[in-house]
Amino acid sequence: MSVPDQAETRRIALIAGNGSLPVQIADALGAAGRDFRIVAIKGEADAGTRGRADTELGWGEIGRLYTFLKTTGCRDILLIGGVSRRPDFASVLGDLGTLKRLPTIIRALAGGDDSLLTKVIRLIEDEGYRVVGIKDVAPQLLASSGVLGRVRPGKDDWQDVELALKATEKLGELDIGQAAVAVGGRVIALEGAEGTDAMLERCADLKRIGRVRDKGRTGVLVKTAKPNQDLRVDLPAVGPRTIELALAAGLAGIAVEAQGALIAEKDETLRKADAAGLFLIGLDRSQDAGVSGK
Repeated sequence: MSVPDQAETRRIALIAGNGSLPVQIADALGAAGRDFRIVAIKGEADAGTRGRADTELGWGEIGRLYTFLKTTGCRDILLIGGVSRRPDFASVLGDLGTLKRLPTIIRALAGGDDSLLTKVIRLIEDEGYRVVGIKDVAPQLLASSGVLGRVRPGKDDWQDVELALKATEKLGELDIGQAAVAVGGRVIALEGAEGTDAMLERCADLKRIGRVRDKGRTGVLVKTAKPNQDLRVDLPAVGPRTIELALAAGLAGIAVEAQGALIAEKDETLRKADAAGLFLIGLDRSQDAGVSGK
């Protein structure tokens, strides 16, 4: 009889932002028999997450958060879901535990997105907790390498994949975004603060007004992690909505980083991609692998 690994028996706290991912992760953990508690971020978590949450806390309730973690015995923490707005200074003045940590919190609010996330992790780990990622607790939700659905990219599609991939690398170096769209050997859109969905809507507008001319469905969305990004947080993700927007933008497919991107609602995402005739592929960017899957 095997003895469970200690990491697999530790209770996990899901600190949940917006979107459907927190509930999906909770379902995956429950199916695996993992013990967890859900902390919904007030003003961010949606109704489905709040309905399953063990507590709901605002940005200014850091002290209450650590009290909850201590009383529930959670030693591992997974930060999951989106955050639509950066907390302002006024929002972190909620309780005594927050005020005691205020200098560290203020420093964590400075810098770019990667800097913020790194400092949030450090803030948590300095309290003696361990921040884990999806790869640690639900690796089956990550993209695998190669063609993920029934549709395969063509030669021209691979050229757009490689071009958009180079664009995402430059974006990542500047800590700007995680995604780019290339059509017919030309980069037509780069992800900024607006996010991937809004970028794809912009692509659809460009085609609608004739700024991008093509025949039929062409072009690729590529979404990857930033260089040296901590994959425990802000993992690139695509889902059913991404498929819908890529179809509306007239794209031929989507490429994400294998083991470095999350496929939200995986079965539904692949079903939609196959039905729409869009390819969805995982790019193997391991050392010496290049862009594999061709």
